[in-house]
Amino acid sequence: MANSPTLTMLVFLAIGLSLVLSAAGVSVESVVTEAFFNGIKNQAPNGCAGKSFYTRQSFLNAARSYSGFANDRTNDDSKREIAAFFAHVTHETGHMCYINEINGANMDYCDKSNKQWPCQPGKKYYGRGPLQISWNFNYGPAGKNIGFDGLRDPDKVAQDPTISFKTALWFWMNNVHQVMSQGFGATIRAINGALECNGKNPGAVNARVNYYKDYCRQFGVSPGGNLYC
Repeated sequence: MANSPTLTMLVFLAIGLSLVLSAAGVSVESVVTEAFFNGIKNQAPNGCAGKSFYTRQSFLNAARSYSGFANDRTNDDSKREIAAFFAHVTHETGHMCYINEINGANMDYCDKSNKQWPCQPGKKYYGRGPLQISWNFNYGPAGKNIGFDGLRDPDKVAQDPTISFKTALWFWMNNVHQVMSQGFGATIRAINGALECNGKNPGAVNARVNYYKDYCRQFGVSPGGNLYC
């Protein structure tokens, strides 16, 4: 017997709903499991400050403030974005060992020409947190978005793990998220291209790519093309 118009309509509605759900991204919490998160952190040496600082819960708390993260394309695209984010976190922090940039206090990350986000006396804007956010022109707007004074209190990023992950996600959503469709290599260029891409530091590029490919494998997705920069 042929399907009735009502039954046919229900079938099309079910197919349509399935397509919408498949393109709506994944639950970040279901992908970033305790086993995955700790699998990264446990590779850091004992005694690392980051091992007791970075937690899965602080990441999830931060991610709730950035609903667009890994949530605007297909499930596989979402998993690739999560893999990319943690590949860079792993590289930047040494498997979540470091909170502060090594020798960062001796570095000058003050762009005096930036009048919108002026450096404050005695404050240092070296790398801190999961993506090692640096420079006054990043600390200022990140703090404004998150709800702390990034210019007068940059150390907050190294003191509060949720704020620390929020700064990383703020940077990601403003500088990296939009290039995910171009391949992992574009994310390297967005984060540290001036120092690593075009043959400037192939070792660092290869390390980032290897982490990304490993995490994609763990998530059961292809890493896609254009992996290098």
